Amino acid sequence: MVATILCFSGVALFCGCGHVALTGTVTILETHFSKVTSDHAMLTDVIQLMQYVIYGIASFFFLYGIILLAEGFYTTSAVKELHSEFKTTICGRCISGMFVFLTYILGVAWLGVFGFSAVPVFLFYNMWSTCAAMKSPMVNFTNTDSICVDVRQYGIIPWNATPGKACGSTLGDICNTSEFYLSYHLYIVACAGAGATVIALLIYMMATTYNFAVLKFKSREDCCTKF
Repeated sequence: MVATILCFSGVALFCGCGHVALTGTVTILETHFSKVTSDHAMLTDVIQLMQYVIYGIASFFFLYGIILLAEGFYTTSAVKELHSEFKTTICGRCISGMFVFLTYILGVAWLGVFGFSAVPVFLFYNMWSTCAAMKSPMVNFTNTDSICVDVRQYGIIPWNATPGKACGSTLGDICNTSEFYLSYHLYIVACAGAGATVIALLIYMMATTYNFAVLKFKSREDCCTKF
């Protein structure tokens, strides 16, 4: 139950916040960094594809969480009947083993998702810290135009994109926009949601592995004396 609630919450935060944050990112790029549509057409297509993938992830984990919850209740009830005439079947043990394997694969995959979700947080934090540095009293206000953020160096848009970078007061205005503020914080929440999903999958791993081991042990004829 704890893993299911944590998984649903983490996936909901990651998918919901990530979807809105990606939309805000496109708006920022189109408005301030790449004003020629052809320069960011591929990026726009990739972001739209990622948004569709988010829909698929949300649907899959909703069903998978329910299935794992049901499987957990089944195996737990099987464990409670150690001294009864309950007998596990080969099919039941194979299904339980399949869930163990699939949960491990998903756990490794979500570690990658968690790391990937930290990348936009890092990029937005760099912009925010640069804007904060310009507001520092130690900065010479006559040279603020030399402080820039060039998103082309991150490979987000091609090097021939115009203007490709924002400097001085223009950069400060971008950091004060609602799109930047909202996207930055939504990426943080989405990253936290991915981390919560990783923790949920770790709990699932432990639970499914333990249940599979007990079911396999119960299938032996001398399980009662050995137990």
